Amino acid sequence: MNNYVIMTDSGCDLSTADLSEWGIRCIDLTFKKDDDPSVYTVGSIPVSAFYEEMKNGTVFRTSAINPSAYEESFEAELKKGLDIIYVSLSSGLSATVNMAELSAKELSEKYPERKIEVFDSKCGSGGQGLLLYHAAVKKNSGADFSELSSYIRKTAPSISHWFTVDDLKYLKRGGRVSTAAAITATVLDIKPVLNLDDDGHITVTAKVRGRKKAIHALAEKYLTFSVDPDNCGYMISHGACPEDALELERLIEQKTGHRALMITDIGPVIGSHSGPGTLALFFIGKQRG
Repeated sequence: MNNYVIMTDSGCDLSTADLSEWGIRCIDLTFKKDDDPSVYTVGSIPVSAFYEEMKNGTVFRTSAINPSAYEESFEAELKKGLDIIYVSLSSGLSATVNMAELSAKELSEKYPERKIEVFDSKCGSGGQGLLLYHAAVKKNSGADFSELSSYIRKTAPSISHWFTVDDLKYLKRGGRVSTAAAITATVLDIKPVLNLDDDGHITVTAKVRGRKKAIHALAEKYLTFSVDPDNCGYMISHGACPEDALELERLIEQKTGHRALMITDIGPVIGSHSGPGTLALFFIGKQRG
């Protein structure tokens, strides 16, 4: 019996409707505006309005989630007699997995008959979403707790994350790139091609001149690194640049005949750091990058 539930956080950039359809529970991560004490969650501000505010100069920052959010969310499922598999946003991008692990440890002592497994996915955005998609398919096909745990442990390190950003100032603000690199890139119209490494940290792997070349570079990464370009599903996520997302899909479809499994918005949790104009591609790869 599938007497367990998959849980995750809003760093996965999946819609409430998709998560609900797949039977996945989601814990909301939080963010703030500079000089505003209010704490926001993904549903607080429409994605389009979020990016419009960023373009107009509003600075958003992710904020530490209340530790009780994990305990309350986990315990609600444990009280139903369900075990929990929690797939977290990469520890290379957020410290929230530490709070999830702490809550799991405390609740395991309170509910010794239940199982709680916390996975540091080393993924983010649509990469985390793609892992959840495959996990949900596996669960709904009858995988038990142990089988799905093994599958996630094996699959997570193979989720390739490739992306480009329109302006490096947002990554610079978060300390991901240097000020000099950001200024040079802006002046010379250099667009970086980035990925998440094996530890879930952002790395710059290449630099190209212009947005069009950056989009083509992402498509080439799929053709080069996918375990099976002609049959391996992929996801695309974007920060307020839907036309670029469709162009990336077109380039891949032109070579493989396959459209994306999903095209999703990059929400405020990830978008606060990457900014408008971010375009990302995710798939199961021969290697991370």
